[in-house]
Amino acid sequence: MVSRRHFLWLASAASALPAMRVFAQRGGRGAPAGRVPPSIASLASMKDRATPIGNDERRARIERARALMTENKLDAIVLAGGTSLVYFTGIRWGGGERLFAVVLPAKGDPFCVCPAFEQDRAREQLALGPLATTDVRTWQEDESPFERVAQGVKDRGLSSGRVGIEETTKFVFADSIASAAPALTITSATPVTAGCRMIKDSHEIALMRLACQVTLKAYEAVYRALTPGMTQDQVSALIDAAYARLGFPGFASVQVGAYTALPHGSIQPQTIREGTIIMIDDGCTVEGYQSDITRTFVLGKATDKMKKVFDIVYRAQAATLKAARPGVALNLLDSAARTVITDAGYGPGFKYFSHRVGHGMGMDGHEWPYLVKNNMFGWTKALTLQPGMVFSDEPGIYIRGEFGVRLEDDMHITASGAELFTPQSRSIEDPFGAA
Repeated sequence: MVSRRHFLWLASAASALPAMRVFAQRGGRGAPAGRVPPSIASLASMKDRATPIGNDERRARIERARALMTENKLDAIVLAGGTSLVYFTGIRWGGGERLFAVVLPAKGDPFCVCPAFEQDRAREQLALGPLATTDVRTWQEDESPFERVAQGVKDRGLSSGRVGIEETTKFVFADSIASAAPALTITSATPVTAGCRMIKDSHEIALMRLACQVTLKAYEAVYRALTPGMTQDQVSALIDAAYARLGFPGFASVQVGAYTALPHGSIQPQTIREGTIIMIDDGCTVEGYQSDITRTFVLGKATDKMKKVFDIVYRAQAATLKAARPGVALNLLDSAARTVITDAGYGPGFKYFSHRVGHGMGMDGHEWPYLVKNNMFGWTKALTLQPGMVFSDEPGIYIRGEFGVRLEDDMHITASGAELFTPQSRSIEDPFGAA
């Protein structure tokens, strides 16, 4: 899924492909070190530190999903592409107008619905995952895949009942399944999918911790290579090169000067100058798991106002971390950060701190749950922090026409409190400490 920030980055980067972007696209590691700055050339791959999710882990996830189906009075869920499909089955399947779906019943065997001409590809992926012997029901181009879903559910004794549809599934798919099986009640699978995915186990935590470490290494290497006169596209090329050497796919949006006051930036051409504020945001993917980190800094001397705003945002980020512990209502973390910012004169409400303090993270950069008041959209109202949840912690102050400061690290809820995967940035003029 392409985030808004990644979309802005893609739109901006499309206008310029400098030599270092070509270097990054070609893999980077085999090219002469002189083609990139020393701080990036010195990076080494960290890929050997990542262990893929295994089939036993996916089988345990399916069993957890079945328990949550029973708890939420669902008889089956439908997974039609996206990260939830990968999470439970290991199958990676792009979107399109043709339905490909895996149906997981609360009781009985799963089955797959697949375009007939894609059957070999589907079986190839199924053979690598926890559903190697799954029944595959194919449909020709002039047939209805939704009738295949309806029949498969009926064959498992579910002529009527409640079937949950994964939340990112196209409406036309959910609506067509409902039309093909009018005796079924079609509803949301989010209590099951989010109910599983929002609690990370130790393996998932390790992958996300590594993703954060990789991102911070890339950011530091790029920071040490920056010079006045660079454009945001040239900085993006450096980031590409850094991630290529570290061994993981990643990207970042780069905003300069007044454009840092726009939380998700701008595609307008921007050039780094001595003393201007710079914001780098986003992350990388490690075995399907995401990081999301923001660093805001200047090259050279910051103004007193920049230093003051940075300090307020730093204290707000620390307040969020301090407030985080199991059993706490999610909105209280947003309140902790917002109180610091408002009390410092940058309020009320969302006037300067214009977004929530954080979002859930995992296989998607933004996923359930969210750290803000009134965020649950009805599927649960009583959710509190639980060990294993992971969030961004990203307060910000945005002064239109001047500059913005956001500090973002990723936060893991532990049994007794919370921890950041990466150290807080302590200085706007020296964000990574002495070299």
